[in-house]
Amino acid sequence: FSSVTSVLDMAIFKDQFVLEDLIQEIQKKSTALSFGPLRSNGHISVQGSFPAIKLLRDFLLLKAKSLSEDDKQEESKSHQRPRRKLQQHRLTSETGHSVGDADGEKQMVVLDTDVYHYMKHFFPRTFVVRGDVVISDATDRDTTTLYIETAGRRGSDAGQVLRVKEKIETQSLKLHNALRKERIYFEGRSRNEKGRYSWVCERLKPQYPCVLVIPYDTHVDVIGNSSEIFQFTKEVKK
Repeated sequence: FSSVTSVLDMAIFKDQFVLEDLIQEIQKKSTALSFGPLRSNGHISVQGSFPAIKLLRDFLLLKAKSLSEDDKQEESKSHQRPRRKLQQHRLTSETGHSVGDADGEKQMVVLDTDVYHYMKHFFPRTFVVRGDVVISDATDRDTTTLYIETAGRRGSDAGQVLRVKEKIETQSLKLHNALRKERIYFEGRSRNEKGRYSWVCERLKPQYPCVLVIPYDTHVDVIGNSSEIFQFTKEVKK
């Protein structure tokens, strides 16, 4: 689809943010999306490309999760900071689908899992770091969260952490706009047919050097630009 429309329920954030301010901040960062008016029930319509809307969805899910976790932590502390101040700080640091601490020594970036796999395979230098900077990842189905931080003395590589985060975000955005995925299911296929699919995929790889093939027990994911993965899956299914 070249354009899709989604309705977001922003009411869950009304106790932590002024919704108008939150939406205005998101609009500044999500320039590829068009936003409708905010309704009295907290709903707002958003229109744009599927990857852009998916990025926004992942960002809001992460924000909602972080609010829940922080609320639990705050309740267990005897000395609490003002809630409004805490939430406003999180708004400025998380917008853009990434989270960072105040001094830049730890950053978090949320990526589409398919894009992450593609980046690791075809753009491994994106994740090459210097000094005491380390990258760890955690995958939850469609979303992979990267944690970028310093392992050395405090303040030693804060600038490098930010540069790594920006490099990852820039590359992932380019791929989000270019990549598509086809899924070849094994359901109802015999063991021999599954083996043939796997063999054909391996045989076709040299002909499609920019296509990533990820085999699973129940299916095969084929990731690349739309024309190449269409031809690839067509040949596999012959």
